[in-house]
Amino acid sequence: MPKKNSLIGQRFGLLTVVEETGERQDNYRVWRCRCDCGGEILASTRRLKNGIVTNCGCVRKKSAHRGNVAEDLTGRVFGYLTVIRRAPNKGGRTCWLCRCECGKEKLATSRDLKAGKVKSCGCHTYDRKSNRVDLTGRRFGRLTAIEPTDRRDAKDSVYWRCRCDCGRETEVTENALVQGNSLSCGCLKEENQKKISQRLHRIDGTCVEILEKRKYRRDNTSGFRGVLKLTNGRYRADINFKGKRFYLGTYPDYKEAVNARLEAEEIIHNGFLEAYYQWKKKADMDPKWRESHPLIYEVEKKDGRLVVNRE
Repeated sequence: MPKKNSLIGQRFGLLTVVEETGERQDNYRVWRCRCDCGGEILASTRRLKNGIVTNCGCVRKKSAHRGNVAEDLTGRVFGYLTVIRRAPNKGGRTCWLCRCECGKEKLATSRDLKAGKVKSCGCHTYDRKSNRVDLTGRRFGRLTAIEPTDRRDAKDSVYWRCRCDCGRETEVTENALVQGNSLSCGCLKEENQKKISQRLHRIDGTCVEILEKRKYRRDNTSGFRGVLKLTNGRYRADINFKGKRFYLGTYPDYKEAVNARLEAEEIIHNGFLEAYYQWKKKADMDPKWRESHPLIYEVEKKDGRLVVNRE
């Protein structure tokens, strides 16, 4: 008589449950299933009932993250591992059942296999030389891998000496290269920053776009920009403009400090933007006028009040 909640004989997609293995996966029973193609696969009750596993891997599936058809790695060799067949996805990653040269089997994701993170069942974990991925001559963005160094980072990833298209050399970890986190010696970042700066409008030492899109800082202790909660429980308000910091006062109440900051923003930031767009309208109409009439917007503090001097 079959056990209670037994799945033996039941069908799930192309799979027919043959027997219970006695193993557990995430506290669910694991079953040996036979596929219509003749292959076999082990799957838990949850994966079968939720439709996560419907065949032994003979039917091509979509990858979990990108939605495109997963690359077939069957028969491919990665280090000491030979890919046998597709396995159920794990953690949103495409998985493969592999056989190691020592005879043991191991599950590994496509990402780990192709990145060289998994090259054996574990029997060669400490064989550093054989576990190393050969990236010599491979290109990653603007970088060409030349040779490995003796350096390794905290994750035991090898540093590679690389030559950038700009002619400079740099050392980058294997993980950073394979995962696409490093694409140049730093010149690409410099170029992008230069392009961004060229698109920004800096007038009289002030960036218009930054003022227009100012946001709350993540490291702000009070929750509002320019307002700092002090150790004594009071709140200090400040505002920066053109490299200068203006002290707005210390307040016992949070709302008072926020209101002081908002009033200062209205005078300084919003006042500057209003003056800029008035000046820009005239400057766009007459370039010669622009050359002889630069926008000047100065702020100073007199008798505890913010005073604006503009021309």
